[in-house]
Amino acid sequence: MSGIQQQRDFAARIRQPEVQPLLPGISGERMAIYEELFFNNVASLVSGAFPVLRGILGAERWQRLLRAFFAEHRASTPYFLEISQEFIAWLQQGYRAEPDDPAFVLELAHYEWVELALDVSDAKLPAQGWSPLAWPLAYQWPVQMIGVDHHPTQPPAEPTCLLVWRDRQEQVRFMQLAPFAYRLALRLQAGEPSGQALQALATEHGLAADQHYFTHARALLDDWQARDIWFPYSED
Repeated sequence: MSGIQQQRDFAARIRQPEVQPLLPGISGERMAIYEELFFNNVASLVSGAFPVLRGILGAERWQRLLRAFFAEHRASTPYFLEISQEFIAWLQQGYRAEPDDPAFVLELAHYEWVELALDVSDAKLPAQGWSPLAWPLAYQWPVQMIGVDHHPTQPPAEPTCLLVWRDRQEQVRFMQLAPFAYRLALRLQAGEPSGQALQALATEHGLAADQHYFTHARALLDDWQARDIWFPYSED
């Protein structure tokens, strides 16, 4: 057996000790140390990133979810800080819901991951334009309100629009957006000058692009600038 095959067999045993055979020459007691060490390291990293989801699912279901992730997912990164992103990728591609799982599992997990992703991001605040540390998000479920004591069973009629950003004090912050503000955020994030974006949104929403409209829109932009979300271009 080649050294590469031995490594693959070793990894397979660590991932699924209940179904994979022991490697020749390694006792069950010795192998159990490796199995527990690897799983506990991954479980600790994932659990720390998703405290609300973990609390809602309960200890037993959370453990089964982690075991499935550990056994099935092939991570594309060796970095510990990116394990939570790998967990999100697995939830989107390989997760199989159990009958009692709430329907909002995927969205709640993503919402919890966003805070960590922004907290560790290497991106910097720009001199102008939309901050790469400001993410407009839309969810079917009101994820910011979900907790151990609040489990909605039906999503609201309208999507939940949020803005999550990291400011110059390195604090990750959250706000809920009206649909208009969300659409504006998306356009600014895409690089549109604010005047062009506002004119397009007025047409899109059937609004009069008059002084009243632009006064209120500018107040919103001023607030975003004060919060380190958006910085005007020279033509703005």
